[in-house]
Amino acid sequence: MQRISVVGTSGSGKSTLARQIAQILKIRHVELDALHWEKGWTEAADFPQKVVAALQGDSWVVDGNYSKVRDLVWSRADTVIWLDYTLPVLLWRINKRTLRRCITRQRLWNGNRENLLQQFFTRDSMYWWVLKTYRRRRAEYPQWFAKPEYTHLTVLHFQSPKATSRWLSQLQPRS
Repeated sequence: MQRISVVGTSGSGKSTLARQIAQILKIRHVELDALHWEKGWTEAADFPQKVVAALQGDSWVVDGNYSKVRDLVWSRADTVIWLDYTLPVLLWRINKRTLRRCITRQRLWNGNRENLLQQFFTRDSMYWWVLKTYRRRRAEYPQWFAKPEYTHLTVLHFQSPKATSRWLSQLQPRS
């Protein structure tokens, strides 16, 4: 595992796991959200170029599900970790994370912040996004992994936070 992509539905803990892996393996962590979101929640026009630049080097762990850069990431990756948790687990995690971010006014990428009104009462909410994409993504990932251009990938499929934690606890630093 030199170049790792962590994927999964929003709220699955991709960024947290990627940070932990990076720390254990002493490799660079690349958060796609940080490259994608500009000030005011606008999408970066040069997002693919930013990703190419961030993936230079022999070892990294990247987290995110952006289809427009999937080929860029997966063509260079050797391992994909798929966090495939149940919908109740994801909704609980989204709820906890969103409330914490809103209450603490946590600054996210490029100064952006989540707000309760947007996150709970609009179609831009993370809840709506998870409900809209959950089933489709669960069906699509196995299809993507089966494509000839991705057969070089080792896929680690975790279906519960407990299984992910168990695997992480056994991860050894590179020598």
